[in-house]
Amino acid sequence: MPQYLIRQAKAVFGYEFPQDIRIKDGVISAIAPTLNRELDDELIDASHCVVYPGFVNTHHHLAQSILKGVPAGLNQGLGEWLASVPYHFWPKITPDLMYVAAKLGLYEQLRSGVTTCADHHYLYHATTSPELEDAVWRAAEDLGIRLVLCRGGATVQGSHKGMRDSGIVPESLDLSLDRLDASYKRYHDDNPFSMRRLVVAPTSLVHTSPAEDLRSYAQWAKERKLLRHSHLLEVSFDEQMAQQNFGMSAIDYAAHCDWLGDDVWFAHLVQADAHAIELLAQTKTRIAHCPTSNCRLGSGIAPVLAMEKAGIPITLGVDGSASSESASMLQELNLAWLLHRTHSGPSATNVSQVLKWGTQNGADLFGLKTGQITEGYAADLVLYSLDAPRFSGVHSPLEAPILCGEPALIKHSFVNGKQVVENGQVLGVDEAKLIQDVKAAVLELLAKSPQ
Repeated sequence: MPQYLIRQAKAVFGYEFPQDIRIKDGVISAIAPTLNRELDDELIDASHCVVYPGFVNTHHHLAQSILKGVPAGLNQGLGEWLASVPYHFWPKITPDLMYVAAKLGLYEQLRSGVTTCADHHYLYHATTSPELEDAVWRAAEDLGIRLVLCRGGATVQGSHKGMRDSGIVPESLDLSLDRLDASYKRYHDDNPFSMRRLVVAPTSLVHTSPAEDLRSYAQWAKERKLLRHSHLLEVSFDEQMAQQNFGMSAIDYAAHCDWLGDDVWFAHLVQADAHAIELLAQTKTRIAHCPTSNCRLGSGIAPVLAMEKAGIPITLGVDGSASSESASMLQELNLAWLLHRTHSGPSATNVSQVLKWGTQNGADLFGLKTGQITEGYAADLVLYSLDAPRFSGVHSPLEAPILCGEPALIKHSFVNGKQVVENGQVLGVDEAKLIQDVKAAVLELLAKSPQ
């Protein structure tokens, strides 16, 4: 494995002065204001760059990368949008189309500073081919990015509007667990420097699996020390259905099903009230905050400042590209920094705070030795170039990427010490061919799925 010396970075997150960083055997082996060059060092000029830990995206839907801007869903709320967009198209997504979608999505992640992506992959039904999931793992391996595959799915149609309207036949619990077990044995690696993790992630806690199935999933995950993930309280419909069908609040239903704890995190939690926040904090359950998607679908603003004050670690996710078309983690950090100031004032959030949400908190959730620029940690590093007119007037170089937001100028990026972006180019990706493949995939989907 190559050894790198990142020399004279203009600013490094966590350090007051410019630093040199040595990458050796996949980890940060040394960091200091000045490091002497070793014989095996390959020099990386960072004199016009800011260095951040790689972002950890804790909630995505890579399959949606080929479902951006679908006209039918542009002005719909979550329930109707689910039926019009993801659940209208995904039964027609083949393994080849899934590979193209995952490759595009992961390419976009790397271009926005991500080194670890958690994909909530829920394209499972009674006759799903295992090659569909395999395509996601393969795309991540080809691009060199860490993948946490959150294995979704449903065991009943339930009150999920998208499944009901699309006529999708769900898996049985036994079939779902058998398929989970096959993925666990083939892909999961619990090493703190792991490139592959598996998570048990039924698609929607309230709508797509009965309580007894959720408890079975919880037991199965705990026996294997796997994390758990799902959607919860993205909109008020979750609360309405929980009260109507179970006679309790959505958060109490989660507790009833053994779906709270330090091994659980939920996407969105926009509609979490004081009781929900208290229970989440008591059980050390975490959140994937997805501000862009929540704005796009009109779902609301998650009360993450109250959550953080209660002791809940906040992480960030881009959500799927069908409801967050930019698929940029840098945008999520920029919007998270801005959004909560609209109702809590200009000191409500700061750059260091949201950067921790997007890096260290996500790494801690997954048990990965990433998310910090510290000796002995994995060399998941992103070098943002400030060598462009839009950055030249910024007085705070360290904060410039988040303050200015997109378009990002990523000069170099490393995952486990392996270079995955070099001089602005994602390695292993022919951009012209990717564009061609994506356009062909969209045309194929449209031909298969007439409105």
